[in-house]
Amino acid sequence: MKYPKLKPGESPDNYFMELPVTEADILQMAQQLAMYRLSKGRALTECRLVFSHLQTLLQFHEYEVFALLLLDTEHRVIGFRELFKGALEFACVSPREVVKIALEHNAAAVILVHNHPSGDSEPNQADRALTAPLKNALNMIGTHILDHIVVGNEGCVSLAERGDL
Repeated sequence: MKYPKLKPGESPDNYFMELPVTEADILQMAQQLAMYRLSKGRALTECRLVFSHLQTLLQFHEYEVFALLLLDTEHRVIGFRELFKGALEFACVSPREVVKIALEHNAAAVILVHNHPSGDSEPNQADRALTAPLKNALNMIGTHILDHIVVGNEGCVSLAERGDL
């Protein structure tokens, strides 16, 4: 994806738009910007910003999506991959496929992330139960889970911050 050159008066955080811009255009631009902010080589320095980018990417799906944020040894982004799409309430997640993607990208660490289409970001028992086998499988190949983040309409919840990792 190409980003336009900045116009006079613009800065990397301040853009001028020609009218009209629809709500759909704004949402698409927000998702493109979130993907850019989670692009290869970016250091993850503020949880709040990472949560914001993940929420922008996943909150409007009408079905559950499970994704991986793949990181190197310095916790810089290798990539963001949506791995599984499910039904309204759940997505079937295969530890084998998660390990395969982590190995394929040579990830030293990962952040698990999924949305709740209901909009509620509160982790449920199934979210906690999913984390354990993934943690065991990834530990076997030397890849650490830094967090499991649940995305909702009002924000994100970190299982690591809750002590559930």
